[in-house]
Amino acid sequence: MRLFLLALLIISPFSHADELSAKDWLVNMSQALQNKQFKASIIQIQADHVRPLVYLQGHVEGQQVAYLEYLNGPPKNAVKVANTVTFLEHDQPPYSVASNRIQGVWPRSLSGDISKLEQGYQFVLGGRSRIAGRPGQMVRFIAKDEYRYDAQIWLDLDTFLPLRYDTINREKQLLEQTMVVELIELSEPASILIEATKHDWPDVIVQADRKDAQDWQFTWLPEGFDVVVKDNHRLIGIHEPVEYIALTDGLAHISVYVARAPEQPMPEELMTRNGLSMVVEKVGSAEVVALGKVPIQTLQRIAKSLALK
Repeated sequence: MRLFLLALLIISPFSHADELSAKDWLVNMSQALQNKQFKASIIQIQADHVRPLVYLQGHVEGQQVAYLEYLNGPPKNAVKVANTVTFLEHDQPPYSVASNRIQGVWPRSLSGDISKLEQGYQFVLGGRSRIAGRPGQMVRFIAKDEYRYDAQIWLDLDTFLPLRYDTINREKQLLEQTMVVELIELSEPASILIEATKHDWPDVIVQADRKDAQDWQFTWLPEGFDVVVKDNHRLIGIHEPVEYIALTDGLAHISVYVARAPEQPMPEELMTRNGLSMVVEKVGSAEVVALGKVPIQTLQRIAKSLALK
């Protein structure tokens, strides 16, 4: 009888979790990333490169505050207070941007509207495994078309916070992995977060004036991809004007650069060891460079679809 009662105590915390759909898990994760207070020690793996970092999140006087520190190499940190993120790097003055998340840990969409991801991905439950000493439930993001890669995430059975996130190409090869090695849920905000709210951070950078920019538009984008940034500036050193456009479907990110075609053309396509693809297309007198962790064919079609309006 004692063994039976002990078994009930062990199983009962997860009985409700067994009834959740894949989307339910992701919705609970989104809410946890918005509301939980925690500290996570994380490693990011790209090919043979390993990047350790620490991420803290909490709430101070009704504001969400977060702190990200990269542990290797020159000092590099980021602090978020409410909807302002300030970057602190050793070789340049601090600067702030308007954002509701610190980029570089988990895809921003994981703490947003999960339904948006359904345009490009199907959610499928996987198995369970132990990560950072905690049981985790896998959820797969299966691409609905050939224009993006699959992904998979493991969520903590207790807190619903992410424990591991993988990006996988069509050959089922791991392109990038973000994995928690220690997760601590906090009952109150860490002292460094409290101090962050008292600091006088730089004002938010005003977006560049686009009055001299050309109106480049895409005539085709994969389902679910949206333009999230449009900017124009001059390249450092040679002062050539360049148009920058950022696209995302919530998980995959694509950067597009449009500039006057140089005398020496760049390679037409390139893929790095960590799965980052690049293509170069000629559009009239302009050169279009598209970068992203998506199939090269996706970048080619996107680049060729650019047209002046």
